[in-house]
Amino acid sequence: MVKNKQSQETETAIVVDEDEIADTPEEDQTFKDLSAKLAKLCKDKDVTGYIIRNTTSATIDLEKPEKLAEYAIFSSQVLESSQEILDQLELGDVKNVLIEGKESKTLCMNIEGNKISVFLERNANHTDILKQFSP
Repeated sequence: MVKNKQSQETETAIVVDEDEIADTPEEDQTFKDLSAKLAKLCKDKDVTGYIIRNTTSATIDLEKPEKLAEYAIFSSQVLESSQEILDQLELGDVKNVLIEGKESKTLCMNIEGNKISVFLERNANHTDILKQFSP
């Protein structure tokens, strides 16, 4: 005896946020523009690499790719910690942060939701970089 199987179709509702769709192409273009600027900047002998990330993408270019995890964690913590401090003091949003060490320095920027970290030799001029990325 053959049994007939009944198929049941279920419908799944898909909710689309129109604001999210409207912002995506512009955000992608900003990310692409910043990535192109960073790629050019990375050709400078004093720049040892960079990380750029937003909510959907990330691009990384480092002289020492084996230290990728360390650089990524460091840059993320710098921006997040800086923002927490500014929130506690009610001073607004992080625009840029400079961390200087004995042999190197890191410039972290937040540009239109894109979090950027540029890793530099100690003698590099970070103010030139800030000017390149300022609106």
